[in-house]
Amino acid sequence: SHMKHCRSLIGLRTLAFTTGLHADALILKDGSRVEKSDMKIVNGKISRMIKLPNGATAEGTVDISQIASLDWGEPEEMTNASALLAQGKSEEAVAQLKTGKDFFEVLKSVPGNWYLDIFLAYVDALNQAGKFDEVIKLMPNLKTQNLSETQKTKLQIMMLDIDRQTSSNYDLIVSRAEDILKQTTDSSIAASIWGIIGDIYMKKKDYEQALLSYLRITVFYGSQVQKLPDAELRAARALVKMRRYADAQKFFSRLIETYPGSAIAATAEKERAAIGGMKNEDQLPPDAAATATPAPEGAP
Repeated sequence: SHMKHCRSLIGLRTLAFTTGLHADALILKDGSRVEKSDMKIVNGKISRMIKLPNGATAEGTVDISQIASLDWGEPEEMTNASALLAQGKSEEAVAQLKTGKDFFEVLKSVPGNWYLDIFLAYVDALNQAGKFDEVIKLMPNLKTQNLSETQKTKLQIMMLDIDRQTSSNYDLIVSRAEDILKQTTDSSIAASIWGIIGDIYMKKKDYEQALLSYLRITVFYGSQVQKLPDAELRAARALVKMRRYADAQKFFSRLIETYPGSAIAATAEKERAAIGGMKNEDQLPPDAAATATPAPEGAP
């Protein structure tokens, strides 16, 4: 199945990074390398292990001014966080990215550092974990950073997502979202945008369009595995609003089976119980439909 294929791909990627296909290191100005395995950062100070001629090791410190550049592949915290988000484990992803962000913050002035990428990924994961207040707090700091074009687009999307949650000018937000969509070929950006468009249709109570927007992510952007659990949960909620209860139950059940032990599975379990055993309303006899219980109010 497609999900299984993605899963094994994530496994492979993680493996590739951990088996040292790319040895991460600091390159010092004297040309020497300090391997990642020989260094650590504690309280903003970089220390390194030095092997002495007699075979013993000593600990030395490295000053930022001694570092010429970083020779560093995608940080494992980012890879791990993507895999965790793909399993619906947003809290754990946030924790991984926080660790990476703290590490690279110390090295952020050094060419080749991953600070901004990891900062953006961190704020995005906070948003996925529903930590809206923290996202708002970090925004001013992000806006002052010197971002690349792709990073700027990702920031625009986050700002759009904040507007979606705080403003009621839905048409403006949709048109801004569609503008970004026209200008991008980046599938992670496109998947984020469709999520925002779906959320706005939910607010406008246009549940059919919301459902189609969420399904677009699962159908066209399946490679964005970290976005799938959330898109599937939202699609299920749209089905509940459309009173397609039996269809929604299938979605909830799939989430529970696919992402065991995650916060998303727990949510799906709760929301499935709320509509337990109810039929799609178009399957009820006409007189029963009139007296059927209204749709349970799910999460927003």
